[in-house]
Amino acid sequence: MKKPNIVILGAGYGGMITATRLTKQIGHDANITLVNKHDYHYQTTWLHEPAAGTLSPERTRMPINSVLDLNKIKFVKDEVQEIKREEKKVVLSNGELEYDYLVVGLGSEAETFGVPGVHEHAFSKWTVNGAREVKEHIEYMFAKYNNSPEKKDELLTVIVAGAGFTGIEFIGELSERVPELCAHYDIPREKVKLYVIEAAPTALPGFDPELVEYAMNLLESRGVEFKINCPIKEVTETGVSLANGDEIKASTIVWATGVRGSSIIEKSGFEAMRGRVKVEPDLRAPGHEDIFIIGDCALLINEEINRPYPPTAQIAMQMAEVCASNIKSLMTGGSLKTFTPDIKGTVASLGGKEAIGVVGSRKLFGTSANFMKKMIDNRYLFLLGGPGLVLKRGKNPM
Repeated sequence: MKKPNIVILGAGYGGMITATRLTKQIGHDANITLVNKHDYHYQTTWLHEPAAGTLSPERTRMPINSVLDLNKIKFVKDEVQEIKREEKKVVLSNGELEYDYLVVGLGSEAETFGVPGVHEHAFSKWTVNGAREVKEHIEYMFAKYNNSPEKKDELLTVIVAGAGFTGIEFIGELSERVPELCAHYDIPREKVKLYVIEAAPTALPGFDPELVEYAMNLLESRGVEFKINCPIKEVTETGVSLANGDEIKASTIVWATGVRGSSIIEKSGFEAMRGRVKVEPDLRAPGHEDIFIIGDCALLINEEINRPYPPTAQIAMQMAEVCASNIKSLMTGGSLKTFTPDIKGTVASLGGKEAIGVVGSRKLFGTSANFMKKMIDNRYLFLLGGPGLVLKRGKNPM
């Protein structure tokens, strides 16, 4: 009897957990293939640290062959171009793969909301190399300041577009590092300007107001200036133009207004909203018995508030568990599980030993929230590779 071909697209949180679970639950009963454009997996939720220069980029990534058993799963380093659903094929840059079951976990892309100039003049790629680029650019601007005949203040001005989790975590790390940068490059602290610009009426939209106030007060004490309810009209070579007519000059603009799903989703003909497919309760794409969509490419509605669940690592990991179980059920004739998110808590780091969060019904501030943030990071490593991976790659929570 021919073994079914299971193809997993993307080695993010969802793809990696799906791969580990399938190799354990199915083993050699199927031909399992993981496709990813890099030969490493990286933790997106850590990238604000190397982007600000407070963590080595190498700490955020791990070789796929150090986590997965490549005797049980085939790894293909290649880039996905298109999914041909009728032919049950995936088109890669360097070939094609046929599948019986497909898992789409292709991750996200920056959402520009139609603002011109983002891709040309802002840093918007939250990848390992994107984080490196931001860090090196900021350091170059600091180095350039005192070496310029005319000391331009915009060289030391950083704008973060978006006051969601990514923006707040990045500016938190950077605001902690600025005094070190100023000492290193012989620059007065007051010359450095840090802005967070948010179109919504509040920072961290949807988060507990008391925690938001704590975060904003802390960041303002480090010199961060917030412009809330203030949409950006255009990003230019010299800064940003705001909807209220103001302009802010800056040499560093970091775009963190949110994400959309992969453009491969639309290119492959799926019915989607901003690159995200509204999946069935069992995580399959509507009308497809053999395609599962998880992570940032999946749209799942929270019925209580009639809004989509945010595309978080926590939900991607939970989707992966159900996805792997459902593929096994399809192979063995079992019943499929319905996916229901179990939000255990949400924690945002603010740089240094500071963070805010909600775990269960409990609000966390400061060092206790920072401890929980690191424990959450370590829990993912435990789920992926057990205690050995935590010891090897984890963060010290103290």
